[in-house]
Amino acid sequence: MPCLSFRSGKLELTGRTAVMGILNATPDSFSDGGKYQEPEQAAIRARQMEEEGADLIDIGAQSTRPGHVPISAEEEWGRLEPVLRSVRRAVAVPLSIDTYYHSVARAALACGADILNDVSGGETNGLPELAAETGAALILMHAGKGADDDGEGQDAVETVRAYFERVLRLAERVGLPRERLCLDPGIGFGKGRRGDLRLAACLPELLRGLPETAVLFGASRKRVTAFFSVAEGETPPAFDQRLGGTIAIHTAAQLGGAHILRVHDVAPAVQAARLIDALRREAE
Repeated sequence: MPCLSFRSGKLELTGRTAVMGILNATPDSFSDGGKYQEPEQAAIRARQMEEEGADLIDIGAQSTRPGHVPISAEEEWGRLEPVLRSVRRAVAVPLSIDTYYHSVARAALACGADILNDVSGGETNGLPELAAETGAALILMHAGKGADDDGEGQDAVETVRAYFERVLRLAERVGLPRERLCLDPGIGFGKGRRGDLRLAACLPELLRGLPETAVLFGASRKRVTAFFSVAEGETPPAFDQRLGGTIAIHTAAQLGGAHILRVHDVAPAVQAARLIDALRREAE
């Protein structure tokens, strides 16, 4: 039965879809950059998300939007540390740290983080080994060739499935139990809009026959939630006007087997997820 275990507990994912709230401690994230860089503001937002029903909160201090300029591990930790300490004092829900730097990940775990969320794919940076060593949970995301790669010539389902198979073998090699591993198809990273749409529509095909692990799906406010709702040549809705598209694609993913939904808008996401959970129970 699916769950995500970590040092201080576990998320039960059988019959109940978890909602992960996004907290960006960055000046330049694509949707909410600059809002929560200050520790006090970050703590206020984290408490709000917890009250709205977030099951866990994902904190990031480096933007991975298209066209972003990577920052060093030292700069990332300088942004992250005061926010993480403030948020850890403010909320009881598990905290996930969005990083691909080994040094940042280790420091964050020492400051009370529970889960590592690696958007680089984690095959060579030592984060699977670190999670195995420390008891942390690890989210591994398929990143394609990077956030700017359209990847239109690839079969997204086939490509992501091959990645999932590789990292499942990697986790086994380094001694990371499957209940501490979560897989993310990486919406918005290297697939193109139609590839992203295909991943949401064909999630059962992607997961069929794979060993059971938690699966995270994160399309919140991304381009796939907007560009299919406008006519050719029209301007897509602003980032904070993409709630309808986000809930639609997350519902498809939830029905297809996703266990965790990563979102900006926690309250409506929780409402939608709980309703879909209830409908699924009625259909069983």
